[in-house]
Amino acid sequence: MSIKNMVEKDSVVGPTGEQLTLKDLPPKDTKRWVVRRKAEVVAAVRGGLLSLEDACRKYTLSVEEFLSWQRAIDEDGLLGLRTTRVQDYRQDKSKAKNH
Repeated sequence: MSIKNMVEKDSVVGPTGEQLTLKDLPPKDTKRWVVRRKAEVVAAVRGGLLSLEDACRKYTLSVEEFLSWQRAIDEDGLLGLRTTRVQDYRQDKSKAKNH
């Protein structure tokens, strides 16, 4: 295994099971962050395709914003990334816990 392969990967498994490469990731000037794009960036960081620092720099994200995407996926799956619905999902989960 070469040093390059130990440090960075050429591809990772994306959020829908497809292989993602750096060229498949959203453009650096992305303004509209739909669920798929957020999930691809999270998958790239988790899979070692892109470091957290590089992702935040490339997409002008704060670490907190990226981590909120990661948490949303962990807690609610891809649906948790829907910004217009996040509050509804969290309310539904808290109602379920209280019943």
